[in-house]
Amino acid sequence: MSVVDAKFRRKPAASDNYLAEILREAIGGPEPEMALERRSFLKLGAGTGAGLVLGFVLKPDGKASAATGASLPNVLNAYVRIAPDNMVTVYSKGPEIGQGIKTAFGLIIAEELDADWQHVRVEQARINPMIYGNQGAGGSTSIPRNWISLRQAGAAARAMLVAAAAKEWNVAAGEITTLNSTLLHKASGRSLSYGAMAVKASAMPVPDANTLKLKDRKDWRLLGKRYSGVDNLKVVTGQPLFGIDVQVPGMVYANYTKCPATGGKVKSANLAEIKALPGVKDCFVLEGTGVAAEVMPGVAIIANSTWAAFSAKKKLKIEWDESGAAKESTSEGAARAKQIAAGPVPKPYHNVGDVDAAFASAAKTVEAYYEYAFVAHAPLEPQNATAWWHDGVMEMWVPTQQANRGLPQIASIVGVPQDNIVMHQTRVGGGFGRRLVNDYACEAAAIALKVDAPVKLVWTREDDMAHDFYRPGAFHMLKAAVDKNGRLDAWQDHIINYSPDGKSAVFAGEMAPNHFPSGLVPNLRYAQSLISPFLTPTGAWRAPTWNVLVFVQQSFLHEVALAAGRDHLEFLLETLNRDGAPAAPPEPARPDSPPRVPYNAQRATDAVKLAAEKSGYGQAREKGRGLGLAFCYGFGGHMCTAIDLSVDAKKHITIHKIIVAADVGPIVNMSGAENQAKGASIDGLSTAMGLAIDIDKGRVVQANFNTYSPLRMRSAPEVEVHFLQPDFIPSGLGEPALPALAPALGNAIYNATGERVRQMPFSKLGYTI
Repeated sequence: MSVVDAKFRRKPAASDNYLAEILREAIGGPEPEMALERRSFLKLGAGTGAGLVLGFVLKPDGKASAATGASLPNVLNAYVRIAPDNMVTVYSKGPEIGQGIKTAFGLIIAEELDADWQHVRVEQARINPMIYGNQGAGGSTSIPRNWISLRQAGAAARAMLVAAAAKEWNVAAGEITTLNSTLLHKASGRSLSYGAMAVKASAMPVPDANTLKLKDRKDWRLLGKRYSGVDNLKVVTGQPLFGIDVQVPGMVYANYTKCPATGGKVKSANLAEIKALPGVKDCFVLEGTGVAAEVMPGVAIIANSTWAAFSAKKKLKIEWDESGAAKESTSEGAARAKQIAAGPVPKPYHNVGDVDAAFASAAKTVEAYYEYAFVAHAPLEPQNATAWWHDGVMEMWVPTQQANRGLPQIASIVGVPQDNIVMHQTRVGGGFGRRLVNDYACEAAAIALKVDAPVKLVWTREDDMAHDFYRPGAFHMLKAAVDKNGRLDAWQDHIINYSPDGKSAVFAGEMAPNHFPSGLVPNLRYAQSLISPFLTPTGAWRAPTWNVLVFVQQSFLHEVALAAGRDHLEFLLETLNRDGAPAAPPEPARPDSPPRVPYNAQRATDAVKLAAEKSGYGQAREKGRGLGLAFCYGFGGHMCTAIDLSVDAKKHITIHKIIVAADVGPIVNMSGAENQAKGASIDGLSTAMGLAIDIDKGRVVQANFNTYSPLRMRSAPEVEVHFLQPDFIPSGLGEPALPALAPALGNAIYNATGERVRQMPFSKLGYTI
């Protein structure tokens, strides 16, 4: 466990906010709503002997400007710092949640800087959206969102070093080359280290980002190779990096108990009895904000250790007012969905061509009913946050995926300007979308307001399972038609979703009009029915919506191909390259979204063909053994998964190999990319096979890993990953490698046994692994 050193614990007064003042001076006014593309460079350290410290400042008018901060050589709010000892420090703006961006961000900057990777140190940046803009991680956006800006940061620092050397040697800048943190003048044979020129470089004019020439891909020396994660040694040796490791002098410990059914309020509790227990310092009720993503009503226990708080929790007796709480049951929802599916299809929300005419004239029609369960995120590190209310400032240490969202929430709860919230980003022990929501941080802040000491809030595993933002379950009644040529001619998907209000689907349960096979079939109809009310909160789970919709769509496409008497691979490739189908509607643009990588039929084809080739598609297999394929386009990635497996008479599955063929553009770190694809495949397998959350009368039934059991190491399969690397902007990889796993698994089971799996998890049908 670490003690947070005093140099990382600011104690600003309400008017201190020194970084905000620097930036307001550079910007020329109060902080505006800023767009990511409006940026210029900011020197945070210059002429002090500290070397060159270079970052970005986001600006409302897009005009270039520079500011110097002679007294700020150690501020953790720059992208690049080059010290006189030739050490290059890169500050990673985004949260590291195991996806490897702390290493990847460092590599991207170091590549353009021409730095010696052996002398590059990557550290976590402090949360400050006024310098960094979006500091979140989710939706596989970290690399594509920051690809250009990080390259520009490295290129700008290199340009300033070259300019300084040119002045030093009295030669043209174009005569100077760089390599491994060294400036070279070939004509005279002179050389200087970056460190030797760092101070003089800091006095050079800051280049306009738009004037920088970035490296051609053929000149990359670092990107695309294999690198160990910059924090790997610290992780495997148990050094304190995570939120749950944080210790602050004088800290106390807290746990917070909420109603098991979302929306319940505290009527009474045995507070006096709890306060008298050993190690307990206080116990009180919080009314909260009544918002599940912030602070729901509950009882806080403050103790001198986490163990004391957890022990007291077991003796806590609360009478809940559940008049406005959730009362739904998933078993009742499933029964209702089957009734709805048997009835008429409601008015479509997306309709192209003439689906009814296509069905009437079809050579073959196919119908099927698919369903999938709710699932929890279940990160290994339970929700936690440390909060300290002092000097008018709420200082926090939080393992969050979205600090940007948390800052205004916490400011509102505390009742102070956002400038008075100081948040430190810790490493995250598993996110998968759960830590896109900052409820645990909001709770910690609300508790800290009532405690005269730093407070570390830690949830129990049972708290985490009972108060998640679950991936929603849903149901699909599908129908498809093939024409006389055996081609897919019509597709109808009647999705039956849960709804909080009977007007729209629960969060992350919607199916957008542009989802597959939109744009690839001439006649298409999407319709939706709603089961309401459903008040249990739902949220983004790894590869939101794609993680379930690809299972349904790619499994059903396999059904349709076989019903048409077609080879699945041939049918899939034909569908992916369909000409003449109405274009899919575009995804709605968001101001903070990275450049969108559109669907590309050639990239899709290449990925599918590569997976088929590497998996031995078409080869004869013995009885009980099958190969399944499935494709996914999502989050900018074009992915195909193939699974070779055997199934015995007791429905036990043996996976011989999983093949992933991935096109996410150029790879930054091959080791990290392979880990992402392999991890996503194992996560997808674990979830498809056995994970389900059941809800009964508003309460989650599963409580811990004994009843919600992820795949164990002994069952982890061999995963082989192959990357296509065309010259497109890189896409993220954490999300798109997962969705095709489940349908590939189901298709392989069918090819091995003849039984179609239309329900996730597959264990519901007796399959084991």
